[in-house]
Amino acid sequence: MHDYPLTYKHLKDIELRRLVGKPLFGLGRLVATPRALELLTTAQCRPMRLLQRHQCGDWGELCPADKAANDQALLNGGRVLSLYRVDDIRLYVITEAVNDATGQRDSTCILLPSEY
Repeated sequence: MHDYPLTYKHLKDIELRRLVGKPLFGLGRLVATPRALELLTTAQCRPMRLLQRHQCGDWGELCPADKAANDQALLNGGRVLSLYRVDDIRLYVITEAVNDATGQRDSTCILLPSEY
């Protein structure tokens, strides 16, 4: 079972969890595009490392405004996006918004920006 809320009430709660390296949200079903998996395999980069960074609020190379948008998404249940470089190629990790029917995030996908 998880120990994170589906949404947060205050930004300070997000920041406290981030500081101690605790997961901020659920990832749901994990998927990746074939091209992203090929890149990760060639680079000998484990997908779980990127997923862990994403889930713990390390948004990678996003600009400050996009990082702030992710924090807001944790408050309101919106989509969360991270951007990482693997062998100098950009990869997105995207976790879908909270599903109104289930109250949970259904899936997370690793993909290249051109596949978005």
